[in-house]
Amino acid sequence: MAESKGQTQMNSPTAGPRPSENPTEKRTLWAWTLATFFGTGFMKPGPGTWASAAAALIWFAASAGLHLSVKRMSWLTLLAATVATGVGVLASGRVERESGRTDPGYVVIDEVAGQWIALIHCRFSLTHLLAGFLFFRIFDILKPWPARRLESLPGGWGIMFDDVAAGVYALLLAQILQGWIGR
Repeated sequence: MAESKGQTQMNSPTAGPRPSENPTEKRTLWAWTLATFFGTGFMKPGPGTWASAAAALIWFAASAGLHLSVKRMSWLTLLAATVATGVGVLASGRVERESGRTDPGYVVIDEVAGQWIALIHCRFSLTHLLAGFLFFRIFDILKPWPARRLESLPGGWGIMFDDVAAGVYALLLAQILQGWIGR
């Protein structure tokens, strides 16, 4: 999500990544681990940007190490994005309930899923990787229609699907750019 998510809560005197107003309440470890993408969501400034960068670097490392064709890497990226989205709906919804906050800023699995969507069918090059990263961040922040409306979906669905939409926008723009400029 955009870097402004969770701003109203972050400006309050009780701000912070606590599970709820009751500090004795427990966190569901798997949900917090995945929703914050292994703690990336607690990085400052801009946890969403950090999570997008981590997702892009994971994609780049997998592309370099696996030596797959663009088509096979596209299928692997689609699978990763689908799994991140499905798990993200569950994990982010649980963290939202446990934290007592609507769309907490430290939930960044949505950025991971959106970034991987943006990189589907991306050619293995630093230029294409950076283009996919920048396009996703721009669309994630601007949230053109209907992405902003998707935020109103309940729980984890709203947290995840505005970033899924931003990822699709970035993917389309990246594909147009790749077709236009070639390699």
